[in-house]
Amino acid sequence: MKKSTIYYMCLDCGHTELKWLGKCPACSNWNTFQKKYQQPSDNKHKSNIGSSESEQSSQVITLSEIDLEKEPRMSTSIDELDRVLGGGIVPGSVVLFGGDPGIGKSTLMLQASHNLDTLNFSTLYVSGEESLSQLKLRCERLGLNSESLLFASITDLRELENRLNEQKPQILIIDSIQSLYTPEIEAPPGSLSQVKHCAAVLHSVAKENEIACLIVGHVTKAGQIAGPKVLEHIVDTVLYFEGDHHQDYRILRSIKNRFGPIEIGVFEMRQTGLQEITNPSKLFLRKRPDYTVGSAILPSLEGTRAFLVEIQALVSTSQLGTPRRVVTGIDSNRAALITAVLEKKSGLHLVGDDIFINVVGGAKVAEPAADLAVALSLISSFKEQGFPGDLVVMGEIGLTGEIRSCNQPEKRLLEAERMGFKKAILPEACRLNHHQGNIEIYPVSYLKDVLEILSG
Repeated sequence: MKKSTIYYMCLDCGHTELKWLGKCPACSNWNTFQKKYQQPSDNKHKSNIGSSESEQSSQVITLSEIDLEKEPRMSTSIDELDRVLGGGIVPGSVVLFGGDPGIGKSTLMLQASHNLDTLNFSTLYVSGEESLSQLKLRCERLGLNSESLLFASITDLRELENRLNEQKPQILIIDSIQSLYTPEIEAPPGSLSQVKHCAAVLHSVAKENEIACLIVGHVTKAGQIAGPKVLEHIVDTVLYFEGDHHQDYRILRSIKNRFGPIEIGVFEMRQTGLQEITNPSKLFLRKRPDYTVGSAILPSLEGTRAFLVEIQALVSTSQLGTPRRVVTGIDSNRAALITAVLEKKSGLHLVGDDIFINVVGGAKVAEPAADLAVALSLISSFKEQGFPGDLVVMGEIGLTGEIRSCNQPEKRLLEAERMGFKKAILPEACRLNHHQGNIEIYPVSYLKDVLEILSG
């Protein structure tokens, strides 16, 4: 008789070792290893190559032989949400929603579930964080009064599976994955091993029964969805709900989407819930005086959507031994690179100055095309020289001072022209030979070309 094998497993992330360790090398948590026993298998592994059962369960065919049954997407009647999802919810798909506490994840899910139920899609909303009475109070505050929408307060995964077999909904909403647990794993709810197992089970149930599963997940202090990284690989779509608690707007950003392009949706939090913003440029771009010092307008691009954002900079003499560098809304390393290029190639002496850079409205810009807007706002503040209010700029700045091209300039220019802007500085490498708009274009190759245009 074979003896059982002893091993040690981390209760937080599921990492295994042959001996006990004080600190887990995978998740860096302390005192999380517990002794486990692996029972030996009595049955030897048998190859199923050539078996009739294997032939029936899988087959090897060419791409042209695959029968594609195109199933209609389920619209949530929230255009911004449908946009981010790629046109609606795909039956059998698994969508992961992440976001900070209080950002509006549950509010958006309740509004979407109400609309789906109104369109006769059977929907089950499962909450492990709120009681049924609390859910009703929230629905009354949002003005949601659906009669057939199903609610349940469940934390046990086995009980949830039983309810799914009874109700057989088309759409399942889990709020949140950290509240679910299974007694099969000796770990508290919300631990990495519990989250990983519960998500895997929900994924299997969704695929086998063609149930669209929308899962709400918490985020860590670093802004990542709490749980193992494999959780994002399991699901079909990963969405992040972003926003500043001091601002009313919210951005729903898709990080991964197997059924559509990477997009963003913009919402505004109001007393009655989340409202769609169809014109983000109007939200992020407030009316400002002409020739504003330390300001530049960028036609930003997120997914396939272009919208305008204002980047502001303030350069002032430092009163400290070490000058301050405060950056909000863009990558601080990128801002340091732009500052170094300006000192080397444009003659700006910024070594002893405090520098503050901010994207107005709390928006976040990650694309390199924002480099030129950041540089011009710094130049404007340093020289106390404002630029025309009808000017937009875009372009990546290289270490040698060259202005490199940015993607989809036509779409950016069309949005700028729609918002009333009449001039644009952009990289010469974009080569807009067939631009049909009325906006005046100034192509540039180096930073010195930009300074010559603005000084002239």
